[in-house]
Amino acid sequence: MRRLIFILPVVLFAAVLVGFFAGLGRDPSLLPSTMIGKPVPEFSLPAVRPGDQGFATADLGGEPMLINFYASWCAACRIEHPLLMRLRAEGVLLQGVDWKDQPQAGYQWLQDRGDPYVRIGSDVTGRMGIDMGVSAVPETFVIDKQGRVRYRHVGAVTPQLWDETLRPLMDKLRSES
Repeated sequence: MRRLIFILPVVLFAAVLVGFFAGLGRDPSLLPSTMIGKPVPEFSLPAVRPGDQGFATADLGGEPMLINFYASWCAACRIEHPLLMRLRAEGVLLQGVDWKDQPQAGYQWLQDRGDPYVRIGSDVTGRMGIDMGVSAVPETFVIDKQGRVRYRHVGAVTPQLWDETLRPLMDKLRSES
């Protein structure tokens, strides 16, 4: 019994060390998404732009697209915005969700910087973000022709991410039947 009292803490400490070292090999910027391969949950968001029709599930499908969650208060959104403007000019189908923000603030933000989105919905309560598993803005999802989530990126979209990951995936999705 005495030996067990001595060995048990040593075994527990060794198990903790194994868990710690296993965690060191993981990339902390990779956040897995339970949405990959699943359809985008049903949603209907009111418009951000005055006189617009907003953004809803019915707007998905037909061709691959990016859904970008942004907010007027988001500092990293300013970093990715020029690239989003370039992508839109190149014909990339880009939809926006103004997340946990007042629609007027989101609209003004786009008026000041340019508007890269085909459709924009206002997710003031964050409900769509919760359903999609959004943890923070900016966050971008690649959606296929059937309206399924194929990829999730947390953080600003960079030229390197576009060139090495998103563009090849979008090209692959365009060629799928």
